[in-house]
Order: sequence, then structure tokens, then C-alpha cells
Amino acid sequence: MPVLERFFPAAEPGRRRRTGEEPMPFPMGSLPGYQQGTLAWDLPEMIKMVKLVWKSKGELRGAKYRGVLESEDALGGSAGDARVRGQTGVVSERRGSYPFIDFRLLNNTTLSGEIGTKKKVKRLLSFQRYFHASRLLRGIVPQASLYLLDEDYLGQARHMLSKVGMWDFDIFLFDRLTNGNSLVTLLCHLFNVHGLIHHFQLDMVTLHRFFVMVQEDYHSQNPYHNAVHAADVTQAMHCYLREPKLASFLTPSDIMLGLLAAAAHDVDHPGVNQPFLIKTKHHLASLYQNVSVLENHHWRSTIGMLRESRLLAHLPKEVTQDIEQQLGSLILATDINRQNEFLIRLKSHLDNQDLRLEDAQDRHFMLQIALKCADICNPCRVWDLSKQWSERVCEEFYRQGDLEQKFELEISPLCNQQKDTVPSIQIGFMTYIVEPLFERWAQFTGNTPLSENMLNHLRRNKAKWKSLLHKQHSSSRSNDHSGQVTGSQEQNLNEEETP
Repeated sequence: MPVLERFFPAAEPGRRRRTGEEPMPFPMGSLPGYQQGTLAWDLPEMIKMVKLVWKSKGELRGAKYRGVLESEDALGGSAGDARVRGQTGVVSERRGSYPFIDFRLLNNTTLSGEIGTKKKVKRLLSFQRYFHASRLLRGIVPQASLYLLDEDYLGQARHMLSKVGMWDFDIFLFDRLTNGNSLVTLLCHLFNVHGLIHHFQLDMVTLHRFFVMVQEDYHSQNPYHNAVHAADVTQAMHCYLREPKLASFLTPSDIMLGLLAAAAHDVDHPGVNQPFLIKTKHHLASLYQNVSVLENHHWRSTIGMLRESRLLAHLPKEVTQDIEQQLGSLILATDINRQNEFLIRLKSHLDNQDLRLEDAQDRHFMLQIALKCADICNPCRVWDLSKQWSERVCEEFYRQGDLEQKFELEISPLCNQQKDTVPSIQIGFMTYIVEPLFERWAQFTGNTPLSENMLNHLRRNKAKWKSLLHKQHSSSRSNDHSGQVTGSQEQNLNEEETP
């Protein structure tokens, strides 16, 4: 990362925090310059901005200094994200990728006639939703304090943060303790612990606003691809960044990129996969020409939020462009269709022993591998956590399958609840995707305690899923031969056949 390193020399690679620094999260009310209950702008200015949201493209271009993105795309001159630059030039619906209206158009000519015009589409979105969804307005009005729980809960959350580097970290409990703000709280803490706020001279209020933007652009109605998943991946990334083989070479720029990419790698995920978007002719599939559709969208959405928040506005332009490009490289690496590409390259490096982590390119490649590991690390967690994640991701698959069935589309692989069981899906995922990657990661790290712990959990969890699958098959065969069995008979049968 020559551009970043030229402006931010890494005098202390892998630095965590200075002696005496306390790794504390930053509640909104305690942020410098923040006064609870006050507005950033006075009422006339706010009303003026509300009117701007509803005006035409030409008028909005005159409000560039207010934070509205222009139509030019600084990322290589390619087409910008539809969420960042709509056809009318209005930052109107920041969650426009979610296939809310698209589902109503599928196989339904009556509804398609009703919402065929842009004017009628806007009527489907209430003014209240339009107001709150707009990133432009969300940046104007400071968020209320996120910490609405009593001190007992806050104390427990702070205690958990002191153990954030432990692999058995329970992100579900942490999310409850932070009142659903696990991602924001975790990011504030980690940016402080790693000294990134001081190193990059980040404004804490702006940083917090950006984290809130990222967290809110995840869809809580998704069983799996939501802000809790992002927080879980970020916590895993933090653990991997502390691995001795990697930590001693990392610069502050590497650490910031790794944490930002982990936090935003699935932002604005619609809860359906790429094949679904392609076969329903979703606008994102057209925009990115059916290649890494979701990953490109996550990346461009992140860049849009970075620019709107002006988090990095104080840095030289070439630095911010370098950060944007490298964020894209990291997020695009999470495309599961590129799994073999990265695995073959990693195997080649390890076999030839030619990884030079002093080199920025090799470090960046290992950050890509670390992010890929963090993204699919659920099978390597303790059973209670791993099982929850497995059930969540399968529930999301089944919802997509139900939609496809409803609109008479071919049901995608793994999305048929009648044929694809949770144990069978997980066993296949562990065998063909997770195991090969984590075995190579353990080879890279030198079989550290963390790597060994993850592989042990992976093997135990796979054995448990196999046992559950065996029970399901046995129960199914018994029902076929003897008809319907009672609950007590089924329980006895399962107990007898448990390995």
C-alpha cells in the first residue's frame, strides 16, 4: 500500500495501544462535541434540505457541498452504484437494492401496471420512510444515544469487550447487551484499541456517524445477512489480525482496511443470492453485468457512505482513492465463486514458501484470505454459536426458495426446505468450502492455538451434524415402513441410534 504508507508511515507495525490507554467504547453522549438533544443545523436549514430531497437532479447538483454524491464515479471511471446515484440524481432510497418492489412485479401484470411510473413508485414509500431512509437527512440529524440500557447491562457489555479477542466470544449475547448495536459498539472499541483514531486523526463524531450508517444499512429482517453477522465477522477479523505470523507485519492502514472491510462486507444485503438477482433481472445484476453482483454492491455502498460521512475528507485525495480501491479488493474477495482461485493461489504460496509479508501486496493478499476465513468461520465456532448461525443461514435459503416457488421460478440449490436439510447443507459446506480454507490458514499461521481450536471445533461440529443427519434418515425410514410414529417412539429410536 505505497500511497497509504507514504502519508502514514508505520513506525510501529502491529501496534495495539499505548501503555496506559484504556480500551473503552464510546457512547454517543460522551463523544467530543456532541450535545444530546441538539441538532447539527438549525431548523430553516433542515427544512431546506428536506425540500432538496424532493427536487430535481439539476437542483440537487447545486447542493454538492451538502453531501450529495455527483454522477461521476472516482473508482476507475466505471458505472456507479444505483444506490449512490439514482436515475433522477436524488439520494432517495438508500436501501433501494432490497427487492421490495421487484417481488411485486414478478409474474403479476396487474401490479406492474399499478407501479409502472416513478411517481407511483414514490407513493408506495411513505414520506416518513422516505425521510428516515435518506442518508442525506440521516447525516443532518444526530442519532439519539444508542445506550438506552441500565448500567448493569452496560457493565456486562464492557466486560465482554475486555475479552473481545477470545474465540468463544458470544456475539448474540453482546448484541442483546448493547441493545442491538453490537456492530457500532464493537467498531468504536476496536478502532480505539488499535490506535486508528489517533493515527488517522479521525473525528470521533463523524466516525460514530459512519458506523451507525453502516449498521443501519444492514437489514434486520434477514435471518443471517444482518448487522450481527457483520459484527461476528469483524470480531473474527480482529482475532486473525492478532495472529503472530501476521500481526508483526501489519501497518495501521492494514488494520483499518481489514476492520472496515469486515464490518461492511455484506452491507445492504437483500437476503437473496446472486442467481436470484440475475434470473429476476434485478437492476443490480444489470449494473454489474452479472459478475460479483452482491460484492460489488457492498463495496460501492460502503464507498458511498464513506463519501457522505466525509470520514476521510481530511486525507489527501490519492490516499482516499487508494483506501477505496483496496476496500473493494477485500470485499470482492468474499465472492464464494472465487473460492478456488484464492485457495489455489494460497496453496502455491505456502508450497513455494514465497510469501513476503514485508511486501504490501503479499500482506494485502493475506488480508483477503483472513476476511474470507472470517466470513465463513461459523462452523469453527463453539457448537451453540455455530448451530445458531447454521439455522439462520438455512432459514434465509428457505425464504428465497419460498419466494421462487411463489413466483413460479426454479428453486435454487440449497433453497428447497423439503429436500435440503440443515445437516446436509452444513456437512457439504464444511467439507468442500470451510475445511480446505482453514487447513491452509492453519498452515500459514503455524498451527497456533487459535487455528488448532478452530479446526477442533470444525471437526466436532461436523460430527454432530452427521449424527443429526443419521437420525433424520433413520426416522424417515422408520416412518416409511411403519407409518406415523408417536413422539415418544421417535425419541426412543433416536436415543438408541445415537453413535
